[in-house]
Amino acid sequence: MLAKRIIPCLDVKNGRNVRGVKFSADRDAGDPIELARRYDAEGADELVFYDITASAERRHIVADLVRRVSEQVFIPFTVGGGVRDFEDIKAIIEGGAEKVSINSAAVRNPEILSQGAETFGVQAIVGSIDAIRRSAEDPAETWWEVVIDGGRAPTGRNVLEWAEELVDRGAGELVLNSIDADGTKDGYDIALTRAVAERVEVPIVASGGCGGPEHMVEVLREGRASAALAASIFHYRQYSIPEVKRYLSERGLLVRMKVDLSEMEG
Repeated sequence: MLAKRIIPCLDVKNGRNVRGVKFSADRDAGDPIELARRYDAEGADELVFYDITASAERRHIVADLVRRVSEQVFIPFTVGGGVRDFEDIKAIIEGGAEKVSINSAAVRNPEILSQGAETFGVQAIVGSIDAIRRSAEDPAETWWEVVIDGGRAPTGRNVLEWAEELVDRGAGELVLNSIDADGTKDGYDIALTRAVAERVEVPIVASGGCGGPEHMVEVLREGRASAALAASIFHYRQYSIPEVKRYLSERGLLVRMKVDLSEMEG
């Protein structure tokens, strides 16, 4: 059995980490460099860094900030936002990240997934999906639509079908962002996460809606996610990484606990 991963997310705008509700980032949440250093020290399994306005503003990701963050952490580090082509993937990997998260560009140019996977391996290519629920009169016909450019542009694509295509084209992992749940702290979209997890055979990182470790237990167990991504609960110190991992472990989930070498030496 693989250990479940806990992943803090840094949403960066104009060099600062920000948080909001349903992709409306309007609240300062601290310095990304300091946060990256703290999460690494606390024992986060990985770190995700999104330049959240790069795609919508049609500009490249802030490469200097990526490099500075990567110099502060010793855990796997994923970068996304503003990825347009293979050269961007190459620059991010060479800048120090282990993985590149591709969202809007994958919809516009799916071939970059295959190019990245062939060069760096599928483990380095993450397909990121921003999903919004589309209700119908018949609940059985409710579906999730893929949206891009930071949730601003609908695509008409069905999330489940797009998830399959992302994996077929070379994504070794999927980050599933629920726009409906984002920032609400009401819990992850369990139905969405489970539906995608049942459709593909790569790890699913659940994102959007975490209000506490009880929500992580739910999405990791009932949603069948491999990892839970969270932001606000960590940024504003509602919970620490060790607290969350202890909570999960006490409820039967396998997690990697950080070893305190000083205690072992003592």
